[in-house]
Amino acid sequence: MKKVIVVTSSPRKNGNSETLANSFAEGAKAAGNEVLQVAVRDLGLQFCTGCMFCQSHDRCVLGDGMNALYSKFENADVLVFATPVYYYAVSGQLKTFLDRLNPLYPRKNKFKEVYLIATAAEDEKSAMDGSVTDIQGWIDCFEGVSLKGVLRGTGLSEKTDAVGTSFPAEAYEMGKNV
Repeated sequence: MKKVIVVTSSPRKNGNSETLANSFAEGAKAAGNEVLQVAVRDLGLQFCTGCMFCQSHDRCVLGDGMNALYSKFENADVLVFATPVYYYAVSGQLKTFLDRLNPLYPRKNKFKEVYLIATAAEDEKSAMDGSVTDIQGWIDCFEGVSLKGVLRGTGLSEKTDAVGTSFPAEAYEMGKNV
């Protein structure tokens, strides 16, 4: 059994990226894994101030919802980031969340596998390349961590377009195989 954390970063509840993230989580649970789902929109995130307090303490100086998550992330085996793609990159919400994971840097993290679920109105899979680069840049800061899979949900412009496509089944299978 693995500990899996699935982070959704859309400001829209039950939008396309969250729908696929939920399918991934269902697949991971079906395979016997422990799954924690985190919706960035519910955390009341503040922007990282770059004060570096977190590098010599086990928490962030900001008093929002992040401090309760750091030990969970440190002890997870698998991290999954789901994002709508805005202007060929991860959403600002996910970027802020990744910045706020800076307290993980000096820790002895268990996670070694990261997955990305990206959705966009664009039909071309290359529209997600910037998001993949964003996530890979974050991963590169942690020794021994790799991007194990990317689901590129293309052609999804309306909030519920993912429903009725093959993408939820693909996300489920990806989750089932973590």
